Amino acid sequence: MGTVFLLWFVREANGEEDELLIGVYSNRQEAAAAIERLKVKPGFVDYPEGFQVHPHELNRDGWTEGFVSV
Repeated sequence: MGTVFLLWFVREANGEEDELLIGVYSNRQEAAAAIERLKVKPGFVDYPEGFQVHPHELNRDGWTEGFVSV
């Protein structure tokens, strides 16, 4: 199976996490290039540690445990 790379931007503000899916890339180098393009943009420049790249296997469930509402 193939793998894609999800680029997330995550920051904590007021005790809560904000998560933003930036994009899905065919390889880690493309995700890194996106970080280089975005890290100087408003908002991102203030949180350079907020970028995260996560590999994800295609055609595979990512969450299989179910969930509960609180």
